[in-house]
Amino acid sequence: MNIHQWQLLPTAPADYISISSVPPLLAQLLYNRKIEASEAGLFMSDSSIFANSPFALPDIEPAVSRIYQALRSGEKIAIYGDFDADGITATVILVETLSWLGTTAIPYLPDRCRDGHGLSLPALEELHEQGANLIITVDCGSSDYKEAEQARKMGMDMIITDHHHLEGPLPQTVAVVNPKRKDSLYPFPELAGVGVAFKLAQALLHAHSKESALYELLDLVALGTVTDLVPLLGENRYLVKEGIKVLNNTQRIGIREMIDISQLRMGHITEGHISWALGPRINAASRTGSAYASYKLLISQSSTEAYALARELEDRNIERQKATTEAFQEVTQRLANRTHLPILIEGGEEFSLGVIGLVAGKLVEKFNRPSVIINYGTEVCRGSCRSIEGVSILSILEECRDLLITFGGHHMAAGFTLARQNLDKFERKIMEVAAEKVKGLNLTTGIIIDAEVSLSIFDSDTLNSIWYLAPFGKRNPVPVFLSRGIEVLGAREVGNQGKHLELSLRQSGAVWKAMAFNANSPLTEVPSHIDAIYNLDKDWWNGQEVLRLNILDFAPSDLSIHPEQ
Repeated sequence: MNIHQWQLLPTAPADYISISSVPPLLAQLLYNRKIEASEAGLFMSDSSIFANSPFALPDIEPAVSRIYQALRSGEKIAIYGDFDADGITATVILVETLSWLGTTAIPYLPDRCRDGHGLSLPALEELHEQGANLIITVDCGSSDYKEAEQARKMGMDMIITDHHHLEGPLPQTVAVVNPKRKDSLYPFPELAGVGVAFKLAQALLHAHSKESALYELLDLVALGTVTDLVPLLGENRYLVKEGIKVLNNTQRIGIREMIDISQLRMGHITEGHISWALGPRINAASRTGSAYASYKLLISQSSTEAYALARELEDRNIERQKATTEAFQEVTQRLANRTHLPILIEGGEEFSLGVIGLVAGKLVEKFNRPSVIINYGTEVCRGSCRSIEGVSILSILEECRDLLITFGGHHMAAGFTLARQNLDKFERKIMEVAAEKVKGLNLTTGIIIDAEVSLSIFDSDTLNSIWYLAPFGKRNPVPVFLSRGIEVLGAREVGNQGKHLELSLRQSGAVWKAMAFNANSPLTEVPSHIDAIYNLDKDWWNGQEVLRLNILDFAPSDLSIHPEQ
């Protein structure tokens, strides 16, 4: 296998380990995640200290006041969402919250191709025709100055709830509830869009003794937060941890049907299952059609309807996977002689808006460079960008803003539109800017390793303490370990065309089952002893939960340096 560069992180200082009040291996993992030694115990707890007051958010009080004014006077309220899992779950949260308060809100989910990201003037006109007096945005709106002004001219008030970075002045609206505002005093600025919507729901229901109802919304918070790839630290980690508890006993028929079709087990859903199974299915709706299929699934009260919608999302997800794979193969072929450049840029009329962000993300994973995929339109081009740690794609776009019609997003993921006539100028400019941004960075692809250990270290107490670091995600990744001189007791090829390897391994008396997915190594090339990089994983066998190693990479072991243990 051995296809990656291995990078073992530095050993934690002795004083950090002594102060941390947790076992040394766990202290090393916390040190790698930049958790202060004094906060190690708190990080490991389930403490609700991470649940900040919603009233610390900027503009939350005028937002709540205006919503109650609308409720008292019988005004029509519209919830303007986004078409991804974060925006869809946030929309459901506010529609359900307002229903508890006695009104039926109008949900609006933009069309990826027709409306694009953010607020759309045709959409606002449509909502105006439906009689909406107040629009509440979720997961969008912070940079939509013109659209907010047009809504005001049409006689509609607007409350923006969002979590994207803000550039320039705030839109002129009733409220801009965004923890990333420069004047925000909110203790945790990294909430997802669904997290901000949940905090608004908390504020709205503050005086209504509906704490149990709010708790039941946390399955949606977990789905949106994990799928949106925001840092799983602080309040996000707390909300997701609690949300996964709710998700594993969810009363939402649609989610249960989706879990069943995904061949997952109720009661055993993790953040990993959200990342690679549930979130992509919710997102698949807008990538291959309308986002309303996912919205309807999450609110469905009918088993028959929920099954049909879950089945539809399953089919759409398969379609999305096929389109992404084909586009990625085409892009990598075109980039064959350009993967050394500071930023990877490719595009064409044939690249669907539904998959360009996914393809950009796969380029980052493979080549460890900021990446941009562009859909060429006749007059307007739309691009989706992904980046690497230490390089803000948003700041790169900021330096190209004179060539762009619109842009926005996060430091790691963003999108833009530009006139096709400016495409060549843009590609030259963004290459120049990116070259400066990545200067001095190590862009070699590799695997970051948390610690070198023996397999015998993983007793039940150690394993339980490692699982307690979950939920894993951005800035709190699944721990990666290195063990050397492992004896291979047996190996066999499994999966389609034998592209995976199932191994039986032994070290210091400890025997483990292991899987090396997409190993790219024939069975005949598996040596008798290996050095392996791996995660710890849980699997099911004959109805029982079993532990195994998920091999990320391996190489023949030099037994003269690392004798069999």
